[in-house]
Amino acid sequence: MSEPDSPQIRRSIEVEYWVVDDEGRLVEPGPLVAAAPGVEREFVEPILEIKTTPCESTPRLRAELFERIERVLSVADEHDMGLVPLATPIHADEIADLPSDRTRIQDEIIGSDFEYVRHCAGTHIHVEQIPGRAIDQLNTLVALDPALALVNSARRFRGQPLADGVRSKLYRWMAYDGLSHQGRLWRYIESRADWERRLQRRYEEFERAALEAGVDRRAFAASFDPESAVWTPVQLRAEFGTVEWRSPDTALPSSVVDLADTVARTVEHLRDAEVRIEGETGRVTDSQVVLPEFNHVLEYVNAAIRDGIADESLCAYLERMGFDVGAYDPISRQQGDRGMMTEARARERRLAYAERLEQDVTEAQSMRAD
Repeated sequence: MSEPDSPQIRRSIEVEYWVVDDEGRLVEPGPLVAAAPGVEREFVEPILEIKTTPCESTPRLRAELFERIERVLSVADEHDMGLVPLATPIHADEIADLPSDRTRIQDEIIGSDFEYVRHCAGTHIHVEQIPGRAIDQLNTLVALDPALALVNSARRFRGQPLADGVRSKLYRWMAYDGLSHQGRLWRYIESRADWERRLQRRYEEFERAALEAGVDRRAFAASFDPESAVWTPVQLRAEFGTVEWRSPDTALPSSVVDLADTVARTVEHLRDAEVRIEGETGRVTDSQVVLPEFNHVLEYVNAAIRDGIADESLCAYLERMGFDVGAYDPISRQQGDRGMMTEARARERRLAYAERLEQDVTEAQSMRAD
C-alpha cells in the first residue's frame, strides 16, 4: 500500500436524480437548479445532476455530496418536489429533451433507439490520474466494471422488467447497438497513443453516421470532439485529468459514496502494486493487482447486468477485487414483484424511494453530528 504520508488521489462524483412532484409525476427541476453549487440540468427535462468538486478524501467527498443534496432537498420540500434515486423512472412513455444541438444530432444519428437513453439516470465517479500510472488505472477500472451490480437500482423500462441492471442494458445492448463501439466497454489499452487512436476512430465512425443521417458537418464539429463523442463506460478524461467510471446507476448517496471509496482506494493502490493481466479469476493483494483477461471481465459484466449480486460467481469475483459485497443492498434486489407495473404504481414507488433518499441524508446528518 502507499506510505501513510502519501497524498491521496482526489475523487469526485456526479449523480443524477429524477425529479417528481408530490404525486410522483416526473417534473422539471425548476428552482432546484439554484439550490447549491454543482447542481445542473441534464439533457432531459425531469433529471437533475448534482456534482462534487475533486475531494482529497472520502470523508470530504461524503460531506460535500450530502451537503449539496441536503440543500437541494430543502428547496424541494418548499415546492412539494422530491429526488428519486432510481436508474429509470420505472414506467414512462416519451421523456422530453432540453433543446440543444448536441441532443438533436444524437437523435438524428441513433434514431428511435435514442429513446432508451432518455430513460436512464446514473452516477459517474472520477479519480485523479496518477502520473505514469493512468493506463493501469484505466485498465483496473475496466476490470472493476462488474461492480456496477452493487448499486443496480432499477429492473424496469416502461413498466416491463428487463434485467437487474436495466440502465446498463439500455445503454450497452439497445441504445447504441448500431454503434456498439460507442456505448460498450472497451478492451484494455496499452498506451495513451492507443487510447487516442481509439477515440479518433470512434469519432470518425460517429461523424460518418452523422453525415449519412443528413447532419451538417460544421454543426457536428461544433457539438462533438473525439473525447465527447463516446459513451464507453471507462474513459481517460484529458479535460479533467481523471479516469472516469460511468457505469453505476443512480442510487442512495451513502451507497454511491461507499462504492467511490473502494474504487478510489483500489486505484490509489496502483502507486505501489504490480499490475498484470492474466487468467479469469482476478485478485487484489497488498503487492499485486491481477486483472482477468478481457473476455472474462465481459462475462462478469454480463452477469452484473442480467442478474446482479444474485450471481454467486460475480460476487466471489468482486470480493477478490476488494469489494465488501455484503455491505450493499441494491435497490433492484428490493423490487421482487413480477409482471408489468402500472403508471400509478410507478408513481408510488418513486415517492417511496424519494423518501428513502431523504432518510439516507438525515441519517448521514445524525452521524456527522455524533
